Amino acid sequence: MTHTQTSATYKPILLIFAYILVITISIEAASASFDSMRWMNHFMAAFFLVFSFFKFLDLSAFADSYSTYDIIAARWRGWGLIYPFVEAALGVSYLTGASPLFTNIATFLVMGVSSIGVIRSVLRKQRIQCACLGAVFNLPMSTVTIIEDGVMIAMSATVIGAMLL
Repeated sequence: MTHTQTSATYKPILLIFAYILVITISIEAASASFDSMRWMNHFMAAFFLVFSFFKFLDLSAFADSYSTYDIIAARWRGWGLIYPFVEAALGVSYLTGASPLFTNIATFLVMGVSSIGVIRSVLRKQRIQCACLGAVFNLPMSTVTIIEDGVMIAMSATVIGAMLL
């Protein structure tokens, strides 16, 4: 795959990531000072709300796609149908600041379990569609997906660590 093909393939997810990054940095820029914990909460809120939106556009197709690699959805399709609701709930929780310790632990666990199937699929070089943006875009499973999950795991772990120390 050439650089141009790679850029075109991942353009939707990179554009969404850039939008979320610019918006959340702008929120912090409007504040008196940059607070990395508040920024991470806003980033995770936007991430989960935007990504769940795309999954809701075709919930059944998302569940089918997700079941091809997620270790829970592969055994129980219902998890694929529930997962976008979990993401949306996490997004709202981050946005409102409700139960921050629970929200971050849930994020760490949900994204951690989800990343197992992603890593396994990438290591096996399986050519499957990533369901991260639902069935709307045909994104291949790749290290981009691992990075996406890893960033969310790292952010939630950072916030958990800060809260418990």
